Amino acid sequence: MSPPLCRLYLITPPRLDDLAAFGRTLAHALDAGDVAALQIRLKGAPDDVVAAAVDALSPIAQARGVAVILNDRPDLAAKLGCDGVHVGQSDASYAEARKAMGRDRMVGVTCHASRHLAMEAADAGADYVAFGAFFPTTTKDVAEERPEPELLSDWQAIMQTPCVAIGGITAETAASLAAAGADFLAVCGGVWTHPEGPAAAVEAINAAIAAGVAGRTTEG
Repeated sequence: MSPPLCRLYLITPPRLDDLAAFGRTLAHALDAGDVAALQIRLKGAPDDVVAAAVDALSPIAQARGVAVILNDRPDLAAKLGCDGVHVGQSDASYAEARKAMGRDRMVGVTCHASRHLAMEAADAGADYVAFGAFFPTTTKDVAEERPEPELLSDWQAIMQTPCVAIGGITAETAASLAAAGADFLAVCGGVWTHPEGPAAAVEAINAAIAAGVAGRTTEG
């Protein structure tokens, strides 16, 4: 069976005050539909807080075949046994991240709306590049320039490195980005703040992805 053409890439809320309760919520969400990866993103949290989150959440994700990716910190990602690390343009460089993680674990790079940054990262060996924010988001500070979905289509036409779409993605907006060519949709608030709960959100986003991919393959 061929792998899905687009998959959900889940990002944790920016704070996890009750790891045990969140772990239960996460397990229900991951059981509700296909999720490729879980990014643990706790900006500015002390190392011990990040380590506790990785220790608590990694078994839940990895038991379900979901890769665990740590945001920002290649040193901690390597030390804690994460499957990968994601670095922004103001975080560790790709070279630093790769040196820390080795060749067997993933390194993803934020590229905002820049095809140039993405091509540099891909040529250097990044496992994926991330474009966004595509829609308004309160989860993170975003670059002033917002990419258009056509950037994903153009990327697919010329490059083999997978691309992640990020920023304000919900069940209502997921289909358009899946149709445009995203390999993964990174979602945070669209899952954790969904009015019917995270599990319902995962189910709805997977349905939207399937619809978007169906449109992509029909047009192709």
